[in-house]
Amino acid sequence: MRIERDSMGEMSVPDETLYGASTQRAFLNFPISGRPLPESFIRGLALVKFAAAAANEQLGQLSPEKSQLIQQVAQEIIQGEHIAHFPLDIFQTGSGTSTNMNMNEVIANRASQITGNPIGSKKPLHPNDDVNHGQSSNDVIPTALHVSVALALHAQLVPALKHLHTELDAKARAFDGVVKIGRTHLMDATPVTLGQEFSGYAAQAKKAADRAEKAIACLRELAIGGTAVGTGINTHPEFAATVCRILTERTGILFYEAENHFEAQAARDDCVEAAGHLSAIAAALTKIANDIRLLGSGPRSGLQEIKLPATQPGSSIMPGKVNPVMSEMLVQVCIYTQGMANIVAMCGRDGHFELNVTLPLMSYALHDSIRCLAAGARQFADACVKGIEADPERCRELVDRSLMLVTALNPHIGYDAAAAVAKEAYSKNKTLREVVLEKGLLDAATLDRALDPTTMVRPGAKQ
Repeated sequence: MRIERDSMGEMSVPDETLYGASTQRAFLNFPISGRPLPESFIRGLALVKFAAAAANEQLGQLSPEKSQLIQQVAQEIIQGEHIAHFPLDIFQTGSGTSTNMNMNEVIANRASQITGNPIGSKKPLHPNDDVNHGQSSNDVIPTALHVSVALALHAQLVPALKHLHTELDAKARAFDGVVKIGRTHLMDATPVTLGQEFSGYAAQAKKAADRAEKAIACLRELAIGGTAVGTGINTHPEFAATVCRILTERTGILFYEAENHFEAQAARDDCVEAAGHLSAIAAALTKIANDIRLLGSGPRSGLQEIKLPATQPGSSIMPGKVNPVMSEMLVQVCIYTQGMANIVAMCGRDGHFELNVTLPLMSYALHDSIRCLAAGARQFADACVKGIEADPERCRELVDRSLMLVTALNPHIGYDAAAAVAKEAYSKNKTLREVVLEKGLLDAATLDRALDPTTMVRPGAKQ
């Protein structure tokens, strides 16, 4: 152990750690869940520190030597180094002050290592005076939250949803000629093609990707520059704008200074909105996953209009059973995501006066939702959608047995007569064709044209 000091006095800190006294206090104070803040958040916080140092240098607030050291260490963390030195639990001080100081101390102590000074000496960098210059946890942590979540959406979720759209769209094209029965209220309806059905799923995936982009747009306004309560005390008047410009250059996402710093620190409505988009995405993916597992139900007693790829044995007691496990996985991911979105909404309402104090939990909920949604969507696309095959014969069999083809007779014999035909066909276990011909309602040629399901799936195909 080594001795380090903070404003509360001396603290014993493990020799192998890069953090200091403030972090060690928090580590001992919050042994709650064993879940540290997500690595993606830590990298985002390091990126904010990088931009803050560069901005302070450009504005003459920090020497080039100190700025370059901060940027060097921050870049190491951005690249995934030193992550083990950020152990603090998500259930900690609600402002994230402990994690902000964790970052400040790691950067300062790593700079001491680089320059040959003792760890804990605060030479050449002081964690508060230099690394945290012009900043407060109260504006830095909300800024890191927005930046890191926006980057996770951009790098993880948007590409995964676009990939899912690509696979679903390919199936929509491949199945375009397979006519099947449509269903509303889980009951037979008029025919569609399997391709049309899958085109709906593909459109949902595309809109899901668009919603992920909208979630990024929600988060582009940053709290940086507000410092303690939104007034900007102890920071350069151009600091926030400069940081936002540097973050934009580094990420390709257009970040900008908050229009109202008091709102930007006291409220987390933007994060609640982003969580709402994640919940909508989860609802869409649940619909797709459920439909696909129902369409593939069977193999002898279900719908079995499509064949799902077999990925693993489905039962420990029933030999040969195969289950729609990829759909089940994705549905669980979506349930989890919507639960996390509800957590974010509750966190958002629990800000008081000048600061929201649920930031670490909100960060965990958003990042873990994005991580799981992205992984789930990509795995579902690769291990399920890509291998789906149509069963045209089964689709045709169900179309031929359906009574809802009777809808096409409305223009010929009227709604009431068509309803009577359907009821008689059902009660006497006959086909629609048999009943219509027995009653002499239409001649055979006209009836065959009217009941041809291929003319029902596209209005333009009707003669």
